[in-house]
Amino acid sequence: MTTENLYRVRFFSEDKIYEIYAKDVLQGELYGFVILSELVFDNNTTVVVDPSEEKLKSEFSGVHQTIIPMHSIIRIDEVEKRGTAKIKDVSGNVAQFPSPVYTPGRTES
Repeated sequence: MTTENLYRVRFFSEDKIYEIYAKDVLQGELYGFVILSELVFDNNTTVVVDPSEEKLKSEFSGVHQTIIPMHSIIRIDEVEKRGTAKIKDVSGNVAQFPSPVYTPGRTES
């Protein structure tokens, strides 16, 4: 019996917090990037439709994988079942602090 991994990924994008679900999360070949592939969205068969999830579904329509800068990632959780994908505004005066992912050390000459 094999179990499929499912990950909930929260990240910053354009002053919003995205929460999406993916089956694969990998370190990118290019240093400092995370690859999300096999994104999972609800196949709405009910009358109630979440507009936030519909916006995400249309934004990522046809996307095989998305590559996100590591410093934009807030959190990655392995979960048992999928929740609702959503986009939230960043509340208050909180903003992502831009910082380099890698700062080379000083070399003594």
